[in-house]
Amino acid sequence: MKRSEIKAALESAMEAAREAGSLLNQKLHSKKRANFVSQHDIKLELDVRCQKLIERSLLRRHPGIAILGEEGETGEVTGDARWVVDPIDGTVNYTYGIPHACVSIALQQRSTRRTARQTEGYETLVGVIYDPFLDEMWTATRDDVARLNGKRIHVSQRGRLEECVLAIGFSKTKASMDLMLPGFNRLVQRVRKMRIMGAAALSLAWVAAGRMDAFVESGVRLWDIAAGGLLIERAGGEFYCRPIDGYQRFRLIANNGLVRRKIDRYLKS
Repeated sequence: MKRSEIKAALESAMEAAREAGSLLNQKLHSKKRANFVSQHDIKLELDVRCQKLIERSLLRRHPGIAILGEEGETGEVTGDARWVVDPIDGTVNYTYGIPHACVSIALQQRSTRRTARQTEGYETLVGVIYDPFLDEMWTATRDDVARLNGKRIHVSQRGRLEECVLAIGFSKTKASMDLMLPGFNRLVQRVRKMRIMGAAALSLAWVAAGRMDAFVESGVRLWDIAAGGLLIERAGGEFYCRPIDGYQRFRLIANNGLVRRKIDRYLKS
């Protein structure tokens, strides 16, 4: 895509994210209707409403680009270009009235380039994460730096684990928890603090801004990490991401570029 097209796509993603975020803000303290509930996950009727709102906004300006979302697909999502959408990342937080959730939108293009932005044959060109409760708009494009509300951000420079704040996610499955819990138990004794924030996209954005130093999870989905991965890279960090078994599932260690090997040693032990 040309730079002008990427810029237009960024503006479209920001507009769609703000529209969905406004709805989330309005409904934060309202009674929620669940479409699905399991021990470790909740799917709201509002998830679907937000994705439909985002789809209408994006398709109005870019009718030829497919949409791969947590709540379903529109168009040919294995084509040359696609939007990757998580309408509410942090749904459990949101359901309980915890104002730590966001909208995540990425634009990907099929590519053979070997970059940190590439996930299974697609390169992320645009990443937008919007936290409507703090009114924080995180943005990045392939050709520009990562920004928070228009101001450049950068990952931290902390390289000693004992000084680091790490975020960790446990996905939704017993297999993921069984894999991650031993690593958590080892790392929690070696870092300054561990945080379980409950919204992978925001954890990635916070690492990109230097608020935290790394985020690790196994079993996380593409729509949770596509936008945040680009933010990490364009903020000077390292988005270490590998596919694992299951549809659009990944293992990642997103970090400031200084601590990945130190963290991975304890996850593998």
